[in-house]
Amino acid sequence: MPHPADPSTLPLAGVRVADFSRVLAGPLATMILGDLGADVVKVERPGVGDDTRAWGPPFVGDDAAYFLALNRNKRSVVLDLATEEGRRDAHALAVGADVVVENFRPGLMRRFGLDHESLVSENARLVSCSLVAFGEEGESAARPGYDIIVQALSGIMSFTGQPGGEPTKVGVALLDVIAGLYAANGIQAALLGRERTGRGERIVVSLFETSLAALVNQAANHLLGGVVPRPMGNAHPNIVPYQLFRAADRPFILAAGNDRLFERTATTIGRPDLSDDPRFATNAERVRHREDLVATLEAVFASRPANEWIDALSAAGVPCAPVRSLDEVFASPEAAAVVQRVADARGDLPLVADPIRVDGHLLAVRRPPPRLGEHTDEVLAELRRARG
Repeated sequence: MPHPADPSTLPLAGVRVADFSRVLAGPLATMILGDLGADVVKVERPGVGDDTRAWGPPFVGDDAAYFLALNRNKRSVVLDLATEEGRRDAHALAVGADVVVENFRPGLMRRFGLDHESLVSENARLVSCSLVAFGEEGESAARPGYDIIVQALSGIMSFTGQPGGEPTKVGVALLDVIAGLYAANGIQAALLGRERTGRGERIVVSLFETSLAALVNQAANHLLGGVVPRPMGNAHPNIVPYQLFRAADRPFILAAGNDRLFERTATTIGRPDLSDDPRFATNAERVRHREDLVATLEAVFASRPANEWIDALSAAGVPCAPVRSLDEVFASPEAAAVVQRVADARGDLPLVADPIRVDGHLLAVRRPPPRLGEHTDEVLAELRRARG
């Protein structure tokens, strides 16, 4: 159920965000802020708007599903930053905001007179966030930062995919998603910090640096152990058995993440001797003898349907799951519970909710994803009133 409280009681109620970002990482960050109660004003280019409006099919009306997934709880204003009038209105919006978010090429906000230094000279409490590709200095600063480019440069593609196969990207723009989460987290920390210091701060999130942080154990394995990981399919470099197995009818995942769970697995499949075998008694030994153990388990699991194994393993408390397709996912009660149906002039929009629950309730969609320039007159009138 949506959160029943008055929107004015949401954590970020009263915070205004001037959102100059486009595509995924920035819009995801600002959508999170909007979901938590902020008034997010999305600045878009005349005629075309955010690139993702055209990233379809599928489309609902003029807007692609991609755009609709990232832009609820926002207002859209069209400003032409190539014109003096557009820059003047953008400046008024930014100076009057609590937060400014942008992902232009380094230096472009300064050309528009919208850089942090210029804005904080008029509003010392302003928090700004820049999402960049490779940092703001050096030869790489001007390089474009599409997710797939950074997946390639970060090394993540080098160990994703099947052994012996070609390097493979993750199935969604995961690095952009992670960068957006870091950005939203940094912005909220800066808002909290200014209540103590009285001044805002500038947050910078680099997509490339985010990609290295996202490597977690793989980066640590290399830095501390010299390991250069290679593709392992659905296996785990540090845990065995923790991977996909094929049952008689379909694949499923087994995640025996410690020795106790492996012992339960061995007992459940009728092979208690495996947990007594010195080669498999501890996780470290199972990693060393991975091929022998996996071959044994593959032969066992191929003998019965996946649901039979999943039922038996689940009853023993061993984590396991079928590999589902998206139609199966959204037919499940746990997924249906986080799909919000948003009423809009373009039609009924079923969208995945913000996963943050407040007091047990999903955050409400106060505004459907905006049509291009839908709120331009409204926002400009607010700016004129503010200027007196």
